[in-house]
Amino acid sequence: MKKYSSASAYKNNRQSVVTIGTFDGVHIGHKAILKRLVETAEKENLDSTVLTFFPHPRMVLQQNVDIKLINTIDERTELLKNTGLDHLVVHPFTHAFSRLTALEYVRDILVNGLKAKKIIIGYDHRFGRNRNANIEDLKEFGKTYNFEVEEISAKEIDDVAVSSTKIRKSLNEGDIETANSYLGYNFMISGEVVKGKAIGRTISYPTANLKLKEAYKLVPKNGVYIVQSKIDGEKIFGITSIGTNPTVGGTEKTIETHFLNFNKDLYGRTITIEFLKFIRDEETFDSVEILKQEIKKDELFAKQFLKIRG
Repeated sequence: MKKYSSASAYKNNRQSVVTIGTFDGVHIGHKAILKRLVETAEKENLDSTVLTFFPHPRMVLQQNVDIKLINTIDERTELLKNTGLDHLVVHPFTHAFSRLTALEYVRDILVNGLKAKKIIIGYDHRFGRNRNANIEDLKEFGKTYNFEVEEISAKEIDDVAVSSTKIRKSLNEGDIETANSYLGYNFMISGEVVKGKAIGRTISYPTANLKLKEAYKLVPKNGVYIVQSKIDGEKIFGITSIGTNPTVGGTEKTIETHFLNFNKDLYGRTITIEFLKFIRDEETFDSVEILKQEIKKDELFAKQFLKIRG
């Protein structure tokens, strides 16, 4: 898969079949559409192309909205790479771009930019300035610019919307297993391991304190989770605590992972943790000693879960 930073950067002489969307999560609903895109491209001897946007349009047009996304743009790129696509265009979404007329968007982006011969799009797709053009308008443009429009059914679009909603709701409730079943992979977060207050080390449970680069990345609800990570090619399991460490008077939200049977120095490294299961809510304990006892229980629970899971 080739990735391009804009439609104007797209350098490809072959005609393409294009689909357009945010594809946040690249979940099982999205994958059904992407499979159709790739199969259509093969059947009709076209290149398969996804047009997506970054930042998310709502980040630009509604700046006071605290939007949280399932994937960072890097995660989304990696996930799309695994779908068999030929090309991914991540076009910058700006105020100027949002002001393009429907004609300018179709002519300059889809036709001249992406060489669209066919566009596979949802029945509810809207585009152009103030989103005032719809799929019927797109079909009319197709007559002028010689491309075909294939409509994705209401059911498929609803499946995508339901999946995205359920994934976000599940993550916000700590229901990792439901989120992962809709994603078709383990929900993940990545960040740099930074120095924290080293409280875990003083109670014999050293942790890797993860600092996320992207403020828009959705983080599951506060609590304790079983996770896995790949470090130096080796799969390592651990327990991640998301919260403010109220027992020791913490106020700032942190993401801290205690890896099982692992003691390498990870400071300064970027790691990815995948969430497997929610253990319990964040709690305030009466003493650090009780906190240690609870962490021990979490560790035993995790080991038992991993043993059963195989």
